[in-house]
Formats: sequence, C-alpha cells, structure tokens
Amino acid sequence: MIREIVQVGDPVLRETCAPVKTFDGRLWTLLDDMKETLKNAEGAGLAAPQVGVPVRAVQVDVEEGFFEMINPVLVSQKGEQRGPEGCLSVRGKVGYVVRPDKVRVVYSDRNGNRCSLTARGFFARAVCHELDHLDGVLYTDKATDVRDED
Repeated sequence: MIREIVQVGDPVLRETCAPVKTFDGRLWTLLDDMKETLKNAEGAGLAAPQVGVPVRAVQVDVEEGFFEMINPVLVSQKGEQRGPEGCLSVRGKVGYVVRPDKVRVVYSDRNGNRCSLTARGFFARAVCHELDHLDGVLYTDKATDVRDED
C-alpha cells in the first residue's frame, strides 16, 4: 500500500525514533508499504517517520541496489563530499550538504539478523540522509544555499 509522505512541519519528522524491538508481520507490512511508497515517489530513500511511523527503519534504493535497514548505526565515516540534496518530505527544495564520502553501517534486516554495509559516494550520502531522519534531523538543517528546485 502506498502511504502518504508527511511534509516538513509535521512534528513526527522532528522526533527521535524508537528502536524496533519486534520483527514481525506488522514491521514487514510497514517495510513493504515503505518500499512501494518509495518506488512510487521515485526517491533514493525513505525513513519510517516520513510515513508517520517514528521507528528506526530506513530504506535506500540506489544504483548499488535496494537496502532495508532496521535500527541502523553509523559505525565509521571517512572523507568528505559536498553535493545537492532534496527530500520527499521537503518538496520542491534543494540544498547543498557536506557528508562523509564513505560510511560503514551496522543494522538488522527485517528478520532481525545483524548485517553491515559499506557505502561510498552517493550511496553514502543517501544512507546518511535517511539515518538523520531517525534523529529528527532534516537535510535543510545542514544545508547551505537551500532554494527552489528548477
């Protein structure tokens, strides 16, 4: 089911999200809905609070593939990149954000299995952007030169 993507100004986007403790059908439904919502919106990533659910779950869909991360933790970062970002919850705007060029993340999959990944470049940017959502941080909090999209 495609869910509504909440927009800037909704208080759920500023919440610190709760850890996922139960890996069950309810979580799987949320994740399946998020995937369908993300695909429909043609975005690079989506965090659970963006569909109004303040739990620590994100999805990233980039050239390297589709990744689903539950309770993700950024364990290392290296380098620096500056580039444009937008957000499905901040429609019509773009800004420039400095992010790490390489990150390592540990997380659980939808079944509770522990996983890790290393992301570089745009993939790292997308991961950091989505993880920020879990702590109530929007890219506009870190961006310079935020303006209307062309």
